[in-house]
Amino acid sequence: MSNTNQQYDEVISSCKNIFIKKTKDYGTSWRVLRTISIVDQIFIKAQRIRNLQETKVQKVDVIGDDIPSEFKGIINYALIGMIQDEIQNEESEDMSVEQVEPLYDKMALQAKQLMEDKNHDYGEAWREMSQQSFVDLILMKLMRIRQIIANEGKTVASEGIDANYLDIINYAVFALILINEGKH
Repeated sequence: MSNTNQQYDEVISSCKNIFIKKTKDYGTSWRVLRTISIVDQIFIKAQRIRNLQETKVQKVDVIGDDIPSEFKGIINYALIGMIQDEIQNEESEDMSVEQVEPLYDKMALQAKQLMEDKNHDYGEAWREMSQQSFVDLILMKLMRIRQIIANEGKTVASEGIDANYLDIINYAVFALILINEGKH
């Protein structure tokens, strides 16, 4: 598992690098996004990966984003969703990199801790999964979040929105680890 931890950290570091650069370019303009808008952004990226998988195309020149970059976008949007939920309206829409970076790290650490717990219980079964399954599971989690939103945040026997974001992050990280290993 130590290799998995290192690989996990490398993927998150790569995503964080993109997040920080975009925050420097655009500020925290994402602060205006409501939960459903974040879910829709993740949906667009997951659906694009699915379309690329089904057409067996790894890159579409019109857009220029490949499957790995779309998975990274999914991770960053899910982390943004968790940050939004954490701070709600406590902070202004305009936050500095120094304000937002520790929140990013905190949420990414929560996802990693969940991965470690699940790997303890299930082993690393995800290493045998297909990239298509990761995308399907991400889409399923998005459908669950949409239903929770429709239920005004209330659940009877299920985890909340953040638990679904955590799973989405981990599925995307797993896909990127396997891509980096040349297995997908």
